[in-house]
Amino acid sequence: MSPIVCTPPAPAPDERARELHDRARGALLGLAVGDALGAPAENMKPSEIRARWGRITGYVTDRPAGTDDTEYAIFSGLLLARHGSALTPAHVEAAWHEWIADRAEGPFKGAGFSERGTLENLRRGLAAPISAQHRHAWSDGLAMRAAPFGVFAAGRPAEAARLVAVDGSVSHEGEGIYGGQAVAAGVAAAMAGAPPTAVVAAALAVIPDDSWTARSLRRAVSVAHRGERAVRSAVVIGGYPWTDLAPEAVALAFGAYAAADGDFRDAVLTAVNMGRDADTTAAVAGALAGATLGETAIPREWGAAIGPVRGSCLPSMAGHHVLEVAELLTAAAGAVTGAGAAAATGAGAATRPAAVTGAGAAAATGAGAATGPAAVTGAGAAAATGAGAAAAVVAAAAGQTDPRTATTPAFAPSDPRSITSAFVPSEPPALTLTEPQPTTSALLPTEPHPEPPVLTPSEPHPPTPACLPTESGGGRARSRGSRGRSPLGAGCGEGVR
Repeated sequence: MSPIVCTPPAPAPDERARELHDRARGALLGLAVGDALGAPAENMKPSEIRARWGRITGYVTDRPAGTDDTEYAIFSGLLLARHGSALTPAHVEAAWHEWIADRAEGPFKGAGFSERGTLENLRRGLAAPISAQHRHAWSDGLAMRAAPFGVFAAGRPAEAARLVAVDGSVSHEGEGIYGGQAVAAGVAAAMAGAPPTAVVAAALAVIPDDSWTARSLRRAVSVAHRGERAVRSAVVIGGYPWTDLAPEAVALAFGAYAAADGDFRDAVLTAVNMGRDADTTAAVAGALAGATLGETAIPREWGAAIGPVRGSCLPSMAGHHVLEVAELLTAAAGAVTGAGAAAATGAGAATRPAAVTGAGAAAATGAGAATGPAAVTGAGAAAATGAGAAAAVVAAAAGQTDPRTATTPAFAPSDPRSITSAFVPSEPPALTLTEPQPTTSALLPTEPHPEPPVLTPSEPHPPTPACLPTESGGGRARSRGSRGRSPLGAGCGEGVR
């Protein structure tokens, strides 16, 4: 007999619209706040952070502002608001040309290594998915701009994962895509009122179970109750000079979010004080926590410091504000009609909610859809469309004992019946924050990482640039000194400039 699940009454349409609006603003303002808080600590070790500031508890600069993370999130958000579920790789590629590649660049020259590689390929006339075939396709550059997809596809983690894979097909492959999908799906679940455990489950459900990203994420959340040092030790690859590895950055962000049990202040500060790619990890943690609790959870003084972006990285984005994007995405999502289904069009789109078959697999319809838990869209992306594995995880937790009969939670802005009920489990999902998860990696959370790290054949080492700098800088090409110097610069890759 299935257990009786007690869920709160469904909110009235107006109340539900206000709740979605608040969560959307919280997600994107949370991203920008986390980005601005973490920027000064980027590429630093915790010991270096403590030596300079003690523990960071707020802004440590006079003029806090977002970095390329915020500007690229605005870029993807504006693109998504324009095309919605009909987004295609051709739309994304055209936008890269229109708003970035064919314009004069800002002082950061297109931002991080993955973006630089993409721009060089696009300017040489290469198209997606070939444009994503460069040395840093595994970076967190897609994860940092993934939150808008979760905002748009609120309550539909699989659709958020599908759309962000379309965006990422121009710039990322493999683990870079998986990192973006995990973030987008997590934000989508949080937007519908999912608790942190279900947010984590939704993120894991849309990426391959044996992927490096999934293993790192499981390790991070399994030790989250032990604090930020344990989370960092569980996933950071010691001795590797780049800090923008998607499997590492996404796991640190979810670990910080889980350690804080979704609390906004604790989540972003935990991410900031772990260092590494701190602006991205804090931005992702801020987006997850902001979507979970809404704009009101963000300290007023932190949110007030965020203004329109300056275009330091993307001049075409200058003057846009993340809250403007939140409004556009909320309106775009509100235009979706139907009885709880996403009317998605274009290659790889699901035309109706699909019943979950097998152990949480997604059965999707339409060109490019797949029937496994990881349907590949674009270049190496795992996009579970239709009901998706996330729906099965949450539905099973909510008392549906036979996952084969679970369906996509009915969700559309015109249907007020399911904003929270589908995401209120009566018991924690299979993944908990206190139980260590099995891992196939040679690097166990409790073991110190050797230098160089020992990596199993199933967890490939990212391609090492031919010319590594002697500094220990991270993966963003910044203007401060020689830290993070791009391998595409002098002495490396001159022929592609």
